[in-house]
Amino acid sequence: MGELRSKSEHTEAVRTGRRICVVVNTRSRRGRRLYPEVVRTLRAEGFEPIRLYPLDDPRRLRATLEAALDAKPDLLVVGGGDGTLSAAVKHVAHRDVALGVLPLGTTNNFARSLGLPLDLPGAIRVFHTGKVADIDLGIAGDREFANLASFGVSVEVAGKVKPWLKRVLGRAAYPLTALTILPHHQPFRAFITVDGHRHELLTHQLNIANGRFHGGWQVAKDISIDNGRLVAYQLGSGKRLRLLVETLIRATTGRWSSLAGGPFVVGREMLLETEPPMAADVDGEVRLMTPITIRTVPNGLRVMVPDHFVDS
Repeated sequence: MGELRSKSEHTEAVRTGRRICVVVNTRSRRGRRLYPEVVRTLRAEGFEPIRLYPLDDPRRLRATLEAALDAKPDLLVVGGGDGTLSAAVKHVAHRDVALGVLPLGTTNNFARSLGLPLDLPGAIRVFHTGKVADIDLGIAGDREFANLASFGVSVEVAGKVKPWLKRVLGRAAYPLTALTILPHHQPFRAFITVDGHRHELLTHQLNIANGRFHGGWQVAKDISIDNGRLVAYQLGSGKRLRLLVETLIRATTGRWSSLAGGPFVVGREMLLETEPPMAADVDGEVRLMTPITIRTVPNGLRVMVPDHFVDS
């Protein structure tokens, strides 16, 4: 992919050269409604995009991202939900270009993990007041991801949550949909091997996080998207009632204050096996099955973040 500039040189290039390309998922109602404001606000902040791509056909996303990168921008600005941003992550990873995030999704987990303002003007302001940081890149099997790989109830939820419910309720649509699926869901046994230690658990839901947020709520305060570690945790046990209670707690308060207070398995690489074999939801894409190896690549992705972001 070629040699990368230093992060300070890259930051200066974004702030002064302002070579940006913009890709916005306008298939969603929010993306379509806010696209004119995105362009207007970028120009008001002094950015004149080299290329603009309002994208209304998701099948064109990969080709569109490649076309944008062919223009050799210093910053690729992408607006959409976590699925759109996860696709962008795969294209930007290991390249001498930074990803600029516009939080136009329902939960905006990736944007939250980066400490970005969730309002459009605030997020765009970061592009000239913030800095380029390099963060961890997750790899599930052979697929890069930004935020989360999950197994169990959430995989069914992802396929069944109604678009109109997401529009009306926002992130609350996910736990509410989960509560309709849970009474019929069977628990599964999971085995997580980290550094030679094999952990066994029975659960309805298992998450392996690279970022700090899931469903728009913080997993734990001391999880970071830039510490070279993945965090695996279950919600509930094999008992539906416990998962029901924990789902409601997470939906209203967040669950844990720190890694010391929850049932976490932490490591750079994890082998996950399940009985029975299960589908994996990797940042919204359901294409992989267990057994699966999930690992993190420290500093694998460049992003534009607020100046106060702790870049390790």
